[in-house]
Amino acid sequence: MPESQAAGAPPAIALHHLVRTFRGHGAEVRALAGVSLKVAAGEVFGIVGRSGAGKSTLLRCVNLLERPDSGSVRVLGEELTALDEAALRRARRGIGMVFQHFNLLSSRTVAGNVAFPLEIAGIGRAEREARVAEVLPLVGLEGKRDAYPAQLSGGQKQRVGIARALASRPRVLLCDEATSALDPETTGEILALIRSLKDRLDLTVLLITHEMAVVKAICDRVAVMEAGAVIEEGRVFDVFTRPQHATTRRFVSEVIGHVVPPGTVARLPPPGEGEERRLLQVLFAGPSSTRAVVSEASRRYGVDLNIVSGRIDEIAGEPYGLMALAAYGAPPAVENTVNWMRDLGLDVADIGPETLEHAA
Repeated sequence: MPESQAAGAPPAIALHHLVRTFRGHGAEVRALAGVSLKVAAGEVFGIVGRSGAGKSTLLRCVNLLERPDSGSVRVLGEELTALDEAALRRARRGIGMVFQHFNLLSSRTVAGNVAFPLEIAGIGRAEREARVAEVLPLVGLEGKRDAYPAQLSGGQKQRVGIARALASRPRVLLCDEATSALDPETTGEILALIRSLKDRLDLTVLLITHEMAVVKAICDRVAVMEAGAVIEEGRVFDVFTRPQHATTRRFVSEVIGHVVPPGTVARLPPPGEGEERRLLQVLFAGPSSTRAVVSEASRRYGVDLNIVSGRIDEIAGEPYGLMALAAYGAPPAVENTVNWMRDLGLDVADIGPETLEHAA
């Protein structure tokens, strides 16, 4: 954990009870319904939600590109909603923003695009050139200084967008669906770059996405939004391995869930006389993720445990496993096996016929 995240350190971003309502065509839409969040200095915090959940509105409230109807926006210790326009412009220099669709000026070179916000801010030519020379190597574009956007790939365009956001030497970086216009390979490269820049420049990163795979790849903590509210929040590992809300479980299943095909179950042997067969989903996380639970349970309780399907991965650097097991044995022995696994801290759930296609 970075020193900036030490206990008692003030958050880099503190949002309190933000409300934002849009009116039009005789209707009223509550985009934010009293959202409160704290983002620790030096962390990567993700906000995930479906289209219309309110996540883009929330992100734009952080630098007051969208002004909330009510609530508090405190960034780097400063209450932005209390600032006049001149003070707000100064505060925004400490908050960089990366956009989904790059927003590059086609008539300007890479260097010209990076320097453009500095020019608007009244920074002198010599200082602008120095800043451009400083940030282009950080994003791997030192050889593209004089290229135009039309000559760049999508990943290179987003690197220009990141360099532009860094040119003002911000301490907070906001990422608005920064990878959703990119192919999977380029997405991985950009996420790795953002994570590297966070560490090298001691940035706090707040990003929004509709993809849990992005959260899994880069974030330390995550908040899930629905209908303008935060419905779940926590460490990425905790939210992925023990989601509490149905919406979160659906998001997580897209990344770490697995389907148990009914045909596979149909081919499993029936239980023997005096036995039962229970189909179980077992989540291995933390210390238990490396324990030989299947073989140990078989020896301990005399049950047969067939592995139907499974996967092993890492989330935020911590190992986990998700496995479907067919347990055969006398009912008391199978029940004892399940209870023993739960006592070890494993999440064990029965998979019934109605959930075979949606096990997660």
